[in-house]
Amino acid sequence: MDNTKKMKRIGFIVIFILLILVCLLLFFPGKEIISRIYPVKGIDVSHYQEVIDWKSIAENDISFVFVKATEGMSLKDKLFTRNWERIKQEGLRRGAYHFFRPTISAERQAAHFSRSVELELGDFPPVLDVEVLDGVSKKELLIGVHAWLVHIEMEYGVKPIIYTNQDFYNKYLRNAFENYPLWIARYSLREPKLKDDSKWIFWQYTSAGKIKGIKGRTDFNVFHGTLEQLDQFCLQPREILR
Repeated sequence: MDNTKKMKRIGFIVIFILLILVCLLLFFPGKEIISRIYPVKGIDVSHYQEVIDWKSIAENDISFVFVKATEGMSLKDKLFTRNWERIKQEGLRRGAYHFFRPTISAERQAAHFSRSVELELGDFPPVLDVEVLDGVSKKELLIGVHAWLVHIEMEYGVKPIIYTNQDFYNKYLRNAFENYPLWIARYSLREPKLKDDSKWIFWQYTSAGKIKGIKGRTDFNVFHGTLEQLDQFCLQPREILR
């Protein structure tokens, strides 16, 4: 086969693949493609979603919910208590997260979270949301994050989850927290890619999700595994210290 024919064949194959991708995107929007690959779906919320109709949420194909609990050493999300109780009432798996402020004592932040959140069997481990420097150095950030994680693990008897976005992880956190479950934000059809080859457990793939029960937009997530594996990831009897 001469070079001209080879190039034509390659060109035809490329065009054919592109047509398939276009058709997939037309008939199955991005979130639908991700949902088919990872069918265990969830959302995460805070007071920004305002008052949520959790009964409607439970009627959707949602398996888990993360909700903001605290930030810094004194802020508590004004809708946390309501959300936390309603999520349980509707039988959804739930997790609580703390937004980390690197300039504030990690120990005091951990104490604030533990005073505010009482975990039960079937809940997820605590989550540390790390996505800002607030002017500190990388070394100071890592020291603070490590202190919060250790304090919370001693308090609840389980390793916390680390939430961050792909770029922040690759720049500041890689190779530092290898034994902790990761929840990674990457708003794309492509899965998170971490430079230290760590594996994600949860993937937040969009911040523009629409779902019945929430008036505005919310974050959509998937779990890297089956429902059975998700249940195994939740707190078991031997893990509750408090």
